[in-house]
Amino acid sequence: MKRLRYGLAAAALLLILPFVPGLDSGFGRSLLSQMGIAAVFALSYHLLLGETGLLSFGHAVYFGLGGYASIHLLRAVNAGAWPIPIPFIPIAGLVAGLGFGLVFGALTTRRAGTIFALISLGVGELIHAASLMLPGFFGGEEGVTASRTRAPAFLGFDFGSQIQVYYVIAFWLLASAFAIHAFLRTPVGRLCNAVRDNPERVEFIGYNPQRIRLIAFAASAGFAGLAGGLHAINYEIVAAEALGAARSGAVLLMVYVGGAQHFLGAIVGAVVLTWLQVSLSDYTAAWLLYVGLFFMAIVLFAPAGLLGWIALHVAMVRRGETRRLLKAYAIAAAPAAAMSLGLVTLIEIAYRRSTQPEAGSRMRLLGILMDTSHAWPWLGAATFAIAGALALRAVWPRVSSAWSGA
Repeated sequence: MKRLRYGLAAAALLLILPFVPGLDSGFGRSLLSQMGIAAVFALSYHLLLGETGLLSFGHAVYFGLGGYASIHLLRAVNAGAWPIPIPFIPIAGLVAGLGFGLVFGALTTRRAGTIFALISLGVGELIHAASLMLPGFFGGEEGVTASRTRAPAFLGFDFGSQIQVYYVIAFWLLASAFAIHAFLRTPVGRLCNAVRDNPERVEFIGYNPQRIRLIAFAASAGFAGLAGGLHAINYEIVAAEALGAARSGAVLLMVYVGGAQHFLGAIVGAVVLTWLQVSLSDYTAAWLLYVGLFFMAIVLFAPAGLLGWIALHVAMVRRGETRRLLKAYAIAAAPAAAMSLGLVTLIEIAYRRSTQPEAGSRMRLLGILMDTSHAWPWLGAATFAIAGALALRAVWPRVSSAWSGA
C-alpha cells in the first residue's frame, strides 16, 4: 500500500510538472523530456552498477542500438509498412537492447571487476567504430532521421507538440521505475546484490554468478535501449554520438552524483546533470569544466552521492546535531565563496581570451565590466582564489571536527 501511494504521488508529479511556472514553456517541457530520457538511462545503469556491482564504460552501446532500432521502425511506419503509434515505438529499443545485451553480455559478464570494465570499454569502441563503417544502417555522421508526426494518431494525439511527447516519456519513465524496482525485489534481484557483495558465497550456495550477472546485464541493456527509443522519438534523429564514450561517461556521472547505492539516486543525478548541461551552456563556454569540478567535489566531499549526503544530514538533524554543523558550515562559507569567486573569474577570463579573441578584451562578469588586457582583473581574481583557499584550509579542521563529532 505504501509503494502504491508513492507511485500515485510520482504519477501526479509527472502529470503537473509541465504546467509549473518556469517549466510551462517549450524550453521547459523540452528540458523535462531530456531529464526523463536521462532518468530511464540512469536507472538502467543503476541496475548494473549500484545493484550488481558491474562498472561499465560502454553502456551507451545499448542506448544507441535501441535508438537505431526505434528510428528504423519509425521510418518503416512513415513509409506505411506498419500502423504503429508513437507510444509503442520505444518498445523496439527495449527489445533491441535486451537482445544485444544477451549477445554481448554472454562475453562480457564472464568476468567482473576491472576486466569487465575494460571489456565493456572495448565493446563500446568497437560498436562506435562500426557505426561509422556501416552507413547503410547507422547513417554515418549524419545519422538516421524520421518523423513522429507521420505516424498514426493515438487517442486523438499526433505527438507533434512537445508536451505530448513529454507524457509518452513520463509514462515510460514511470513504467521503467516500477519494473526495475519490482525486479530488484525478486529472488534474482536479491541475488544481484549478493553477487555484488560476495560472488564466492553465491557460488558456494549453488548459484552461478556469471548467469546472474548476465540476467542483470541483459535487463539493464533492455532499459537502456528503451531510453534510446525515447531519445529517437524526442529528437527524431539518432546519430553515432548516441553510441559514443561521452554518453557512457555521462550516465556514469549521473548515477555516481545522485548516489549509486540509492534507487532514486539515479533519477536525482539524471535531473541534476541534465539541468547543469542545458543551463550552464547558456551562460558560459566553460560549462563542461564546471561539471567536472562539480563531480570532483562530489567525489571528495560526498562519496555516497547527493542522496547519501542528504541522508547523513537528515540522520544528524534527528540526533540534534544541527547547530554544531550549521556553525561549522557558516565559518567555512565565506572562504569557500571567495575561493569560488576567484576561480570562476580566472576560468571565465581565460576562456574568453582563448576561445573568443575576436570579441575583444573587455567583458562583463557578474555585472562588473573589466578589461582582460590589463593585469588587474587577473591579479584580483588570483588574490580572491588564493586568499579564500588559505582561509578555508585554516578553518577546515573545525569543519572536520564538527562533522566527525556529529
